[in-house]
Amino acid sequence: MKQVLLLGGGHAHLGVLSALAQQPLAGAQVTLLTPYRELTYSGMVPGLVAGHYSPEQCRIDLAPLAAAAGVQMLAGQAIALHAAERRVQLADGRSLGYDLLSLDTGSVQNRGSLPGAREHGLFVRPIEPFVELQARLAAMAGPRPLNVVVLGGGAAGFELALAWQHRLPACRVALLSGDGPPLAGYPPAVVQAGLRALARRRITVFRERAAELQAGAVVLASGARVACDAAVVATGTEPAPWLAGSGLALCPRGFVLTGPTLQSTSHPEVLAAGDVATRADHPHAKSGVYAVRAGPPLALNLQRLVAGAAPLPYQPQARTLNLLSCGERSAITVWGGFSLGEAPFGRLAWWWKDRIDRGFIARFARAAG
Repeated sequence: MKQVLLLGGGHAHLGVLSALAQQPLAGAQVTLLTPYRELTYSGMVPGLVAGHYSPEQCRIDLAPLAAAAGVQMLAGQAIALHAAERRVQLADGRSLGYDLLSLDTGSVQNRGSLPGAREHGLFVRPIEPFVELQARLAAMAGPRPLNVVVLGGGAAGFELALAWQHRLPACRVALLSGDGPPLAGYPPAVVQAGLRALARRRITVFRERAAELQAGAVVLASGARVACDAAVVATGTEPAPWLAGSGLALCPRGFVLTGPTLQSTSHPEVLAAGDVATRADHPHAKSGVYAVRAGPPLALNLQRLVAGAAPLPYQPQARTLNLLSCGERSAITVWGGFSLGEAPFGRLAWWWKDRIDRGFIARFARAAG
């Protein structure tokens, strides 16, 4: 019997578990290894921080999904992958072998690149610890307004800055967007809509990078100091350090290099999807949308490989829908090069996003039932 190891309980593996609940992998023992029993849906985190959702409304319990799929679920943290030996090393000393390996472990943030970040930064990844810590931060708000500084000018930093301002209206929020404006990777109309949204909520934007995090302050590259009670680090993501010694082919940034069938370009018995992977033939942004969409074709190719059939190519969509939440129940719509600002469609866009997100959670709750 073939041993199939699903490493990581990420968004793509949700689709795999759902597919296996409908059609189990005949002739295979499937194991899911994950450090967290529950997955927090990344698309709802800004709404959670803003106070629109409870943590429970944003979580998917992996255990009943795994049970419905006939998958053994193990709690554990991978610290090494030995691709040549087809073996994964766990933090507790255990070792798991495999015939087929599927990676959906996401990405991490470098806690050592910014001085003081390890001691004073509130990192958004992994999401599960961040959700717990942000609740404690909100509880800290008392008679004195908090100074919240969000590091990172991408979609995550933009949405979280607005979410904090909505959650704690008396707090002072600043956003450090780096060398360019917030949302710099988006079309110019979206950048302008984002700047208007931030200005309307009195969020201060610094087009600078942080040089150091200190107790009570963020030191900017210019030498200026920004008062800070909480530094939310939403800067770029990196691959897990253990991938570097795995023996797998990696892209220049260190993520697993995959081909059209989602297989590793160096080890065909290894598949990968979500943030952990980079398509050699079709590079795209690290986004939960792509991870979710990769779930069904990943499941199909695992089924085909177990059955001895050739895996099928998967073509990611050229454009994705982005609904950027603006703290309150309002959002900016982005579809490829097309966009709609908050006025007059912001509330409709948020309703649309809320409906999509709640439907996503409900779909996997039904699959588990």
